[in-house]
Parts: sequence; C-alpha cells; structure tokens
Amino acid sequence: MHIVCPHCLSVNNVPQKDSYTKANCGKCKKSLLDTKPIELTNTHFDEVIVNSDIPVIVDFWAPWCGPCKMMAPNFEKAATKFALKTLFVKVNTENEQNLGARFGIRSIPTLIIFKNAKEVHRVSGALDETSLSRLVEQFK
Repeated sequence: MHIVCPHCLSVNNVPQKDSYTKANCGKCKKSLLDTKPIELTNTHFDEVIVNSDIPVIVDFWAPWCGPCKMMAPNFEKAATKFALKTLFVKVNTENEQNLGARFGIRSIPTLIIFKNAKEVHRVSGALDETSLSRLVEQFK
C-alpha cells in the first residue's frame, strides 16, 4: 500500500499488515510510524490525498478558534491509535483560505475523511477523543 511520509511527504510502498513494529521512509529514513498530525498547505494537499492508500482525516481549523484548540489534543491522541491505518492531517484555514473555500468549510473545526482520494464523510464541531476514534474506526 502507498503511505505518505509524515516527515518529507514522499510516497512509500509498505506491505499491508495488522500491526507494525518498524517502518521507515525510503527517502528520509525517518519512521513512518510517527503519528503526529501533518500540517498541510495547498502545495501538498492534493499530492497527499491522492497518494495515500489509507484513509486521510483532515482537520480544518484556525488558531483563533476555541473549539479547535480544545479538540487539537484529542486529534493528536487519536492519531497515535491508527499508525499506518489512517493519516491525520491539519489545514490551517487562516493560512490556507483557498482550501477552506474549495471544500466549502463554513464552520471550524470541520473534519473531512478522504478514502481513495474522495471525500466520504464530513463532521463539523469539536469531538472528544472517544468520538473521534469511533469515527475513524468506521472508515479505516
């Protein structure tokens, strides 16, 4: 399966398994198991969505948004549970207004799940860690 490196954004071919103890990027050699959400810009957004064989959950947020700040730790904790199962990314709508407009983001936080490069689900509003994990489980 194709996995996008969270460090250098290069595409890696990784065998599909139930669990992984080690998986490194072929280009930068850093761990593909790093689950910290990736901050995406317009430059790399489409490349990451199209080249990921695992679902991609995108958090559209802004630094001034209270609910976004409340949900951020939950988003990071949920990401740790889905290494090489779901890719967690963030888009700062303040800096990337064109992406917010392109996806019709009317309120933040808004989460969009992409599977096979297509939007399959969308939810607006802050979610706790349990609700977020349940949501991701439906699409992994």
